[in-house]
Amino acid sequence: MMPSQVELEAVVGVARLGGFRAAARELGMSSSALSHAVSALEARLGVRLFNRTTRSVALSQAGEQFVAEIAPALAAIRAAVEQIDEHRTEPSGVLRLNMAPGAARMILEPLVLDYLRRYPKAGIEIAGDNALIDVIGRGFDAGIRPTDLVPPDMIAVPVTRRTRFVVVGSPGYFAQHGKPDSPAELASHQCIRARLGSGKIYRWEFERHGETIEIDAHGTLTLDEGSLMIQAAIAGWGLTYMSEHNARPYIEAGKLAAVLEDWTPTENGISLYYPSRRHVPAKLRAFIALVREKIAPGD
Repeated sequence: MMPSQVELEAVVGVARLGGFRAAARELGMSSSALSHAVSALEARLGVRLFNRTTRSVALSQAGEQFVAEIAPALAAIRAAVEQIDEHRTEPSGVLRLNMAPGAARMILEPLVLDYLRRYPKAGIEIAGDNALIDVIGRGFDAGIRPTDLVPPDMIAVPVTRRTRFVVVGSPGYFAQHGKPDSPAELASHQCIRARLGSGKIYRWEFERHGETIEIDAHGTLTLDEGSLMIQAAIAGWGLTYMSEHNARPYIEAGKLAAVLEDWTPTENGISLYYPSRRHVPAKLRAFIALVREKIAPGD
């Protein structure tokens, strides 16, 4: 009996992602169902494809040869399906996107929900991840990241053209500690530091009249998620540095106030990116078209 495509995709997924749980998430299966599919295939082939321990899963020698042979064929099948997908009049299926949580909040109403209203046969799955990952290798259709961080081998479509950053703190914090008049005065303030997906601490960037400054802000609290930074700033713990888009609702509500506005720069915004390939699935093409429709020239 010939192996099913589900079984073959299961083997390739486990081999590529290095584990059953990650492969099951990508394929939309339970871990037990995926494990059963692989075991059933091994039983029919009479060969162990994976060497399993309690801590790791690795291809056997036979498994390496098997995956090397079937992976290109599966890729060709997927490509053929995508070509057929181009003839659909309405997008369908789940569009999987990877981005930082802050970007997800930014695009939820103007893009994601509008997309779902327009295309009721389609769905969107968003994975909020601060770390930069291989989005295609992890099974996503596209990613959204700061434009400067988009991999050079990807096609980028701007979601926002320019983004301004601001330093914000609560009115209560400023009443107690005063407001800094220059970036140098931040040394005497409590700053909420941001850890990037790479593990590095973000250095606050300032620019005025051609002078640029980067500051390793001092503070006892370091976070890796924008909403937590906002929460800590509103609570009066210290100052934080973030995109004006994320800070604006809290500034307008009087919960935060911006300082050093003549020092904070405007930088490249965020972009949707996807692999440079001839056949783009209809669900992704429709989302790209929506992005291009929504973006304002002055953003």
